Amino acid sequence: MEDESDTQTLAGAAYGIFEIILNRELTGRGRYLFERVEAEEDFMEDFGEIFSQFEEEYPQLAQALEDEPGGKDAIYRMLLEGEGVIPSKTTKIYWIVQDSPEFSPEEFDDEKGGKWLIFADKNEADELWTKIRDATVAGRLGISTKISTAKDNPESRDERMVIYVNTPDWEDEEEVMRVREVLKELGVDQRIGYKRNIETYHGEYSEGGKKVTWYSV
Repeated sequence: MEDESDTQTLAGAAYGIFEIILNRELTGRGRYLFERVEAEEDFMEDFGEIFSQFEEEYPQLAQALEDEPGGKDAIYRMLLEGEGVIPSKTTKIYWIVQDSPEFSPEEFDDEKGGKWLIFADKNEADELWTKIRDATVAGRLGISTKISTAKDNPESRDERMVIYVNTPDWEDEEEVMRVREVLKELGVDQRIGYKRNIETYHGEYSEGGKKVTWYSV
């Protein structure tokens, strides 16, 4: 008999993969998920078609989602209520990610990249995320942004939510600082740090007085 925790783990992984595909497919059809949700648009037809494609390609994962209470209809209702769009209402995934339209992952050298780190109180995170997300879509910020969500994460270091604003090359100080200036325009007035991806990959974090930020402005 399959263990209940294993079933939940499979369903959680299945949902994460499905939402990535859903976002990609909806974007390809002309409107981001967040645009549809914030406009209170009924996109059930698109959702159903995308889920059917997911079912054909990943039958076991799709079945794991259908076996959850309410199945795919419950997923659609959660999306309409802000799952995957509003950080404080997102409990199925650890991160909401928004790429710039110009971002091409296959052309990106991940080890050259880095990110500005912004820590926001939970009661301020939703509004700040919307500003940063929209600026990312408009091409005003870096290549990609993401924010932690309300899903309980054992790796979280405190109660705040964290936003990453990624740029492609930590050595390109002019571009890194240009992004910092846009963040100031969006209301990020406090001093924040910029961390290179190579420090993250080496598991280096600020603790015991050790600082790993490359820039701090």
